[in-house]
Amino acid sequence: MTDKAAHAPGPDQAGPTTVAVLGTGKIGEALLSGMIRGGRRPADILVTARRSERADELRTRYGVEPVSNAEAAKRADTLILTVKPQDMGKLLEELAPHLPADRLVISGAAGIPTSFFEERLATGTPVVRVMTNTPALVDEAMSVISAGSHANGTHLAHAEEIFSGVGKTLRVPESQQDAATALSGSGPAYFYFLVEAMTDAGILLGLPRNQAHDLIVQAAIGAAVMLRDSGEHPVKLREAVTSPAGTTINAIVELEKHGVRAALIAALEAARDRSQALATGTA
Repeated sequence: MTDKAAHAPGPDQAGPTTVAVLGTGKIGEALLSGMIRGGRRPADILVTARRSERADELRTRYGVEPVSNAEAAKRADTLILTVKPQDMGKLLEELAPHLPADRLVISGAAGIPTSFFEERLATGTPVVRVMTNTPALVDEAMSVISAGSHANGTHLAHAEEIFSGVGKTLRVPESQQDAATALSGSGPAYFYFLVEAMTDAGILLGLPRNQAHDLIVQAAIGAAVMLRDSGEHPVKLREAVTSPAGTTINAIVELEKHGVRAALIAALEAARDRSQALATGTA
């Protein structure tokens, strides 16, 4: 380790910090890109990747430095762990011998509590847990942020700065992370599923697939913007579309007959339960 790396300022100190993204897949690359667009110098970002070709690709595309996991632990002030949950234990075994307790660890792994990291890393290591989602790829993510027992407001603010580059952030107690994972982390998939079903319905009704797709996608975008910008409750927005004896109310009656509302609630409960099972290792 160079003197510069040894004395590099941490996330609660003045001056530039070195951030390492470990396991730089799609979400990791989205964060990397967001940090650079937000003004962080590529020279201050390290990346790790399982394949050398992937590491070379990131170097060429962004000008960042690929390193080993151990080197990232030695040199970075902040480490963002974006590997799959099942690979996290092995990664921490690699990092622990090289990672000082004053470095910030940000986990993006679904279902894994901050205590899992704290038990395997140096005593006092600050850990922040973040559940983001795939719209990070288009800078429209929702990232839910929670502090571990050694993380303070400065650590949370540093995590928010990183993840705000790819969308919005929200702080919640860690006890709410499994619910947030079910609602937001998995949330885009529910909308894709709905759009898929509505597109098939459009085909059944006689529309070409591309037209049905365009109609549904624009309806989804418009509805989302109205929900975000109007400040109105979704019930009021729905009622504004639902005229007496009209087409919309007939469709809604069928949705209620088929228990769509109850099915959605049950689905989110199942996702929450799965997240909890991942955390306890029972899954």
